[in-house]
Amino acid sequence: MQNTNKPNTRAVALDAICSVVLDKRSLSSFVYPDQDDALAKSLVFGTIRFYHQLNDIVTDLLNHSLEKEDLDIHCLMLLGAYQILYSKVAIHASIFETVDTLNFLDKTWAKGLVNAILRQIDRDQEQLKKQVHYSHPTWMVKKIKQNYPDNFEQIFSQNNIQAPMTIRVHSKYSLSEYQQNLAECGINTTIVSVAPQALVLEKPVSVYDLPDFDNGSCYVQDASAQLAAHLLAPEKPDRILDACSAPGGKTIHLCELAPKSSVVALDSDESRLERVQENLQRFNIDTVEILQGNAQQQDWWDGKLFDKILLDAPCSATGVIRRHPDIKLLRKPKDIKNLVNLQAQILANLWQMLKPDGVLLYATCSILKAENEEQITHFLESHSDAEEIKIDLDWGIETSVGKQQLPSHEFDGFYYAKIKKTS
Repeated sequence: MQNTNKPNTRAVALDAICSVVLDKRSLSSFVYPDQDDALAKSLVFGTIRFYHQLNDIVTDLLNHSLEKEDLDIHCLMLLGAYQILYSKVAIHASIFETVDTLNFLDKTWAKGLVNAILRQIDRDQEQLKKQVHYSHPTWMVKKIKQNYPDNFEQIFSQNNIQAPMTIRVHSKYSLSEYQQNLAECGINTTIVSVAPQALVLEKPVSVYDLPDFDNGSCYVQDASAQLAAHLLAPEKPDRILDACSAPGGKTIHLCELAPKSSVVALDSDESRLERVQENLQRFNIDTVEILQGNAQQQDWWDGKLFDKILLDAPCSATGVIRRHPDIKLLRKPKDIKNLVNLQAQILANLWQMLKPDGVLLYATCSILKAENEEQITHFLESHSDAEEIKIDLDWGIETSVGKQQLPSHEFDGFYYAKIKKTS
């Protein structure tokens, strides 16, 4: 894709969309020329969120598929279709600006085609909006329906909306007082009954609009993730391992609940560990031992057993699709099998580092049973010294082992299982 002139908003949005659709890159790796370009970001996330539906619509209207070197034009039509069907941008402006973006591609020859396709979508929009389309890849639709025959409609619906912004208020603040401080700043919030430090914002805001943010007043973290530290229940003398710790939200929470405990933050990614360090500094925490290492191996371990281990395991992230819609395009069926094998290897390795009577909390932001209850069931069956500790919370849905939260207004999709080492 060529950009010889200063890119406009839609040219930037198209660049990001192409990076996901054509280059198979994560949206998180895309750098926006103007980080404050909220419209560009909303167009990108919206187009990727509804990619599968939009792609079906555009493909059906095309008489023939475009050449490989012109697939950016196809992506541009997806962007235009999203604006017509889902955005609040005036339709005439959406069509004009989208067609005009061809100037930035040096492909003005396609203006007639793009204009015709978008105007047809505009004419058909009422009918198109009535069609049921989950806008997920076929394999994922099948798997989620198999796993959740009674809940799949809720899952697909939640995955196709913008996730709320949720914060964890530091325990040094009164939740009600901080909520009042936010209200005085024009930021309305609601509490979450099972997450005692959580506030869900009515509308997302810049973190720098949050009172005393720089001094560690709060941490942006979904309510589901906030349950981890409470479930692990750290105490003063505990030696705790936070495996796969980056970016450090759960590490900070553990220190907050038990400041006298000894916490080791492990991650394999050096750059992500820098994020952990930055976050710890913002909360004025200097007691955490940060280690770079592979949770599948033991070369980083000093041989001292842990009282408690938090394993937020690598997973498909199918519980946080609404935050990362590119998962629907980038995740493949074979990935699930590979991830299940990886999780099992990490579990078996870390289990050796846990004291007798110690507790391991297994967590994923996945909703797929293979990564969650089936993984833990297999682990319990293959480890005679492991037994489940039931999670007694008014939260999520009961599973054969552990507890599963599905995506909802207040929660991301998340799974927890609490396991005790008996000998």
